[in-house]
Amino acid sequence: MTSLTTAAAPTGDGVPVVNEVAGVPAGIGAAARSARADALDAWLCRAFPDRDGVALVAVGGLGRRQCAPYGDLDLVLLHAGVPGIDELAASLWYPIWDAGLRLDHSVRTVAEALSVAQDDVKVALGLLDARHVAGDPALTDQLARTATDHWRRTAIRQLPGLREITAARWEAHGELAFLLEGDLKEAAGGLRDVGILRAIATAGVTDALRPAVYAAHRRLLDTRDALHQQVGRRVDRLVAQERDGVARLLGAEDGDALLRLVAGDARTVSHALDDAWRAADRLRSGRHRAAPGRPLRRPVARDVVEQDGELVLARTAIGARPDPSLSLRVAAAAATTRLPIARATCEWLAAYCPPLPAPWPPAARAALITLLGAGPGLVPAWETCDRYGLIDRWLPEWTRMRSLPQHNPVHRFTLDRHLVQTAYEASRHTRDVERPDLLLLGAFLHDIGKGLDGDHSTVGAPLAEAVATRIGLPPDEAALIGTLVRLHLLLPDVATRRDLSDPKTVAGVAERVGDTGTLELLHALVRADAAATGPAAWSGWKGRLIAELVSRVRTTLDTGVVPAPPAPDPALVAGPLPVVHLGEDRVSVAAADRRGLLATVAGCLALHRLEVISADAATVDGRALVECRVQPRYGLAPDPIALSADLRRAVGGDVSVIQRLRGRALAARSRGAAPRVVWHREAATDAVLLELRAADAAGLLYRVTCALDEAGAQVRAARISTLGGDVVDAFYLVGGWPSDEERARIEAAVLAAV
Repeated sequence: MTSLTTAAAPTGDGVPVVNEVAGVPAGIGAAARSARADALDAWLCRAFPDRDGVALVAVGGLGRRQCAPYGDLDLVLLHAGVPGIDELAASLWYPIWDAGLRLDHSVRTVAEALSVAQDDVKVALGLLDARHVAGDPALTDQLARTATDHWRRTAIRQLPGLREITAARWEAHGELAFLLEGDLKEAAGGLRDVGILRAIATAGVTDALRPAVYAAHRRLLDTRDALHQQVGRRVDRLVAQERDGVARLLGAEDGDALLRLVAGDARTVSHALDDAWRAADRLRSGRHRAAPGRPLRRPVARDVVEQDGELVLARTAIGARPDPSLSLRVAAAAATTRLPIARATCEWLAAYCPPLPAPWPPAARAALITLLGAGPGLVPAWETCDRYGLIDRWLPEWTRMRSLPQHNPVHRFTLDRHLVQTAYEASRHTRDVERPDLLLLGAFLHDIGKGLDGDHSTVGAPLAEAVATRIGLPPDEAALIGTLVRLHLLLPDVATRRDLSDPKTVAGVAERVGDTGTLELLHALVRADAAATGPAAWSGWKGRLIAELVSRVRTTLDTGVVPAPPAPDPALVAGPLPVVHLGEDRVSVAAADRRGLLATVAGCLALHRLEVISADAATVDGRALVECRVQPRYGLAPDPIALSADLRRAVGGDVSVIQRLRGRALAARSRGAAPRVVWHREAATDAVLLELRAADAAGLLYRVTCALDEAGAQVRAARISTLGGDVVDAFYLVGGWPSDEERARIEAAVLAAV
């Protein structure tokens, strides 16, 4: 059997091919796709037997003459009831398979094909691309004409079912515009959606295939061509390791530039499909039919009315000199009513709405806050305005941020969508703060520094303050927006990496925050930012740690006194040793005071697949106390009886448990990037802070605490912060600042353990 070559091979005349048997040429672009279709047509014609009443029909990419280098063949063997059709089909399909081509095939009469199309909307769409390849052209013509006519007559009834199928596909594959590794065909805004637009246009519902959609479609096809050529096989998912190579083939600057181009094209397709669905809805509901008199127009806001389920401008707004705030007021009305803005209205606003002055007039500022706080209506309204260039007029900074990829795996959106999503999430917390308007604006601007050199919080603060000033906020409020941007990571960083019982930790946060109003805004912003980032950015334990920190800082700001550390659990400081208490997310152990107890507890927890989030060690009345906050590593809770028994044996010095810990720790060593140790001199009241940044691995805390113990360092507390596949582990080492030699020795021991 001849198989597809894994890379383009030259033909005799020097033209690269991807299949030597069929002579399918490689290449990127419309001409290359057409050449592949010609080559496949010619090869199939040579293989097709000369029989009356039989035709070979191409659908899919070959039917549209848009063949990818390593695409499938979608063929229909059409016949008029001739005998021996199964043998004829086998004689055709097997050479195709032998050539290494992937084949989706069917054998049907015209009536059978139309019957299947009537029951399956995906088949109905496929037949719209039917194109004659070989055999009896009259059969192909009959199928193509009848299938197209049937679709035009039944499309309005079939579109709801198609929409359900499409929504399920989007749910499975996500939105191409916001994915780092999106499927160019199946994700929302991808090539499959262009096929739906083509079908809706064929039905005469609306002019779905406008020039911008044609251009986006062509670029997406080029990207898929380049992806196939880069990988050497059929693949539709633009994976990270192939991104730069695909970018080079397309002449893009780099992988990020390619992602931004794909995102823009996907948004164009998605927006056009939204318009098409709405047109179909109006057609199905009968609102397209002319009614006696003028169409019903319902005012919804100043200068904005609803007509046929869309927002349009009032006649007075069109006739008068446009107000610079008009586009913002239309967007706010769309977001609050959850009604789409008519395409003609968007085009008029883009053409005629004058630029906003600096500072903005109060009406524009109020409309922006209304838009950002509109909840579920914000994202679609914002996307619509962005498609027509309105956002760039409001915020010139938006051009830099549009479709900017965020390569941290916890992020699910591009930067621009993340900012809008954070404002949406912040609208859920507006009742928790005194200044909801500043919360919404701070949430929207919190990551404005990303994509620039330096720490994005530090770089972004003056940019956000400048935007707030241009919008028209007074100087003190604009400065507060800058503070929110500068400190938006303070609470999660401190809560997950520092000892919250240390007075110096709480006092330091209180000093930087300054007042309870800012603290409330930061707390709400943290929750909104995490929700907009993705599921991996938040958890119950993280929320509890941040809430605990906020509570202690609020007390400090209200009273001027840092709260005292919580007292140990009375059950741990009394009764026979050892004591083991298992809570929902806590493990507490009391044992005879000895070195290495924290390491032993951490190792035993790792043995039972528990991740330690924080750990505290103390000595009270001669007994050692260790308290850990934990969560299951793989979502599976351990057997509490077995865990309790192992803890008791381990802290009692059982050699068998210790041996299991050491064996498991050696097997789980991390092989990620080179780890790094950072020292902090003034971060704690009575300790020195050692921060380890390394790849995450099971048993890491056990190995590091063992190494610290062997190096003679006493660990008072540990905080573990996981960031995707990496961790930032902070260890509070009792005592003063060590000498250079001591630091070097401890650091070497820690790095060796990792």
